[in-house]
Amino acid sequence: MRRMREDSPPGPKHGFSIRQMMVEDLPAVMALEKQAFKNPWSPELLQRELQHEWSTILLVEEEVPGQGSPVLLGLAIFWIVHDEVHVLNVATAPAHRRRGVARAVMDEVLARGKARRCTLATLEVRRSNEPAIQLYRSLGFRPVGIRPNYYVDEGEDAIVMVLDF
Repeated sequence: MRRMREDSPPGPKHGFSIRQMMVEDLPAVMALEKQAFKNPWSPELLQRELQHEWSTILLVEEEVPGQGSPVLLGLAIFWIVHDEVHVLNVATAPAHRRRGVARAVMDEVLARGKARRCTLATLEVRRSNEPAIQLYRSLGFRPVGIRPNYYVDEGEDAIVMVLDF
């Protein structure tokens, strides 16, 4: 059984701030979704996720000198149900990829799961998304199956990955 690596000392080591999404963030989140995905989540779906007690949407932001408000770099949407963290969506703005944004938000997602005494984390990832697959492997996830035609619009399979805490 593969275990998640030990936590490092508390505090952000990545320089980003991470917080929960609020309804007022919807326009910025929709803009990010449209940049990051061919088939972005709809505003209605995001609003529904904000209303479920088991669902959390985390935003990754960064202060930029000269900007009035922080810049939205990425996000993660996940559920905690019983003893499982289920990651539904991880997105990084194309201009900010390869900076550790997805790793930072995934570290936070997994830390929240551990704090809630979860025993595993699951997710689906596009078979073609090699950078994401490598990130998840580096976090300790392992592939356990395939969901054929999971991404129906493109006819692409998903790899199901699991992490045991």
